[in-house]
Amino acid sequence: MHRLAPLPVLLFVALLGSIILAWWLPNRPQAGDVGMAEARFNSVSFAPFRAGQSPLTDTFPSRAEVEADVALVATRARALRTYAANEGDYDVAEIAQRHGLKVWQGLWLGADRASNAREIAKAIALAHRYPDTIERVIVGNEVLLRRDLPAGDLIAAIDQVRAAVRQPVTYADVWEFWAQFPEVARHVDIVTIHLLPYWEDTPTGIDGAVAHVADVYRRMAALFPSKPIAVGETGWPSRGRWRDDAAPSVVNQAVFLRRFVALAHAEGFDYNLIEAFDQVWKYQNEGTVGANWGLWRSDRTPKFPLSGAVTENPDWMKAAAASGAFALLLLAFALGCGPPLPVGAQAGVVTLAAALGVALGYAWIATSPVLYDAYVRTAAVGNLGGQTLLAMLMMARAAALLSGAPVPPSRSGADATRAVQGLFHLRLPPLACWFDDLSFVFVWTAAVLEVMLVADPRYRDFPLPAFAVPLVAVVGRALLRDLPRGGGGREEVLAGAVLALCAAAGALREGPLNHQAQLWTVCAFILAAPPLLRCATPVRRRVPA
Repeated sequence: MHRLAPLPVLLFVALLGSIILAWWLPNRPQAGDVGMAEARFNSVSFAPFRAGQSPLTDTFPSRAEVEADVALVATRARALRTYAANEGDYDVAEIAQRHGLKVWQGLWLGADRASNAREIAKAIALAHRYPDTIERVIVGNEVLLRRDLPAGDLIAAIDQVRAAVRQPVTYADVWEFWAQFPEVARHVDIVTIHLLPYWEDTPTGIDGAVAHVADVYRRMAALFPSKPIAVGETGWPSRGRWRDDAAPSVVNQAVFLRRFVALAHAEGFDYNLIEAFDQVWKYQNEGTVGANWGLWRSDRTPKFPLSGAVTENPDWMKAAAASGAFALLLLAFALGCGPPLPVGAQAGVVTLAAALGVALGYAWIATSPVLYDAYVRTAAVGNLGGQTLLAMLMMARAAALLSGAPVPPSRSGADATRAVQGLFHLRLPPLACWFDDLSFVFVWTAAVLEVMLVADPRYRDFPLPAFAVPLVAVVGRALLRDLPRGGGGREEVLAGAVLALCAAAGALREGPLNHQAQLWTVCAFILAAPPLLRCATPVRRRVPA
């Protein structure tokens, strides 16, 4: 391996300092001035499912796991809310009773009427068995929102339960559906509304979220003046895609909960927070956001303290160290795979290694917490492996260009397509082809994901971590004047145009308040630029003398 001159060494050290700063800035302690009005929450939604468990597959936790979860919730809440009566070989109310917790007993109503009958019977039996623990019965959750039952059938179920139990009976749904079906209120003892500023059709950012909750609560109280109002669900997600200026984050989750509890304490709101634990299984239906509403992570570690400063990623120093290690390894690879470099060229290689190190570190750190199922894990292995390989190939190419050594001629999208087809027949392309072919595969993949983002955006993340290295590679090639001109074909036109046009359409749909979407749009345009540039630049032909 060739040695670095003193000046490039100093530059690398300075860049390592910049890497640390880049990770510290978004992870510095925040929200220390936002206090918690009460030491315990009134109630929290309770679903004791852990990684690999799901009500969708009837894979339930063990009784011991539920016992441990109830004991943990008891340290922070007065009561817990359940959503179904028939789940697992345990009764949450029985366990909660031994830990001094009250229960908002739910029963699940859906399109299956036989299942509904079993839920109603079990909830009535539980209400009779634990009259001092179950303080209300919730007959159905967002049934009208999902359109599982008509309002008349829902009312019949409410009336059946109300006639059979002594506890107050309610139904829980998004507040707009209470306004749409006000007749349901005549059949309940409590109007239970869901107030989720992030999820509403017109999202509200964190700065106005609690004021929005207060406004809607008062509107519902005015609409149903003879009924008590309970907030059945409110909260904020800690991870996922932005919606307008509603940004999921750990800091924003802590700020929302603290501000809401202060409001509830001052106004005397009856409320339940969503939710106790992150629910990995919700990823299938609600994306990353759906899996990240818990006060505790899925491994039962708390996300933030109830008071004091909050750090978005407490492990940011490990992330910075990983980025620095990637940078050092990439630099060593570049210095070891080519001829000696002059001092100026060494400075260029050092800078590129630092940029690619940060990109790789970000890709790995941002991807590892969201590996929710086998499909996502398989995709992540392919993506992260491809980004790591592309970073190494980019370093080798940059070292060759800066030293004046020859580099392989540029390959087209058609060449890359044939190479990918050859992989299905176990034919690897020559090593000299890998850089251009892999770069085009990333553009093609970005185009496919962008189409999906435009067609069905609600639960899809903006895939910034999946293209961190390709983005740095494009910028690096542009600075090295290495972007190929001319020679593009229909593959470049299709991939580049689809990516650019769909990115523009997505940006218009998401709006200017969604900074995450606008950042991804810029990144998509950068990725689309090389193939479009090849198509827009004619190939110069030699004229015979």
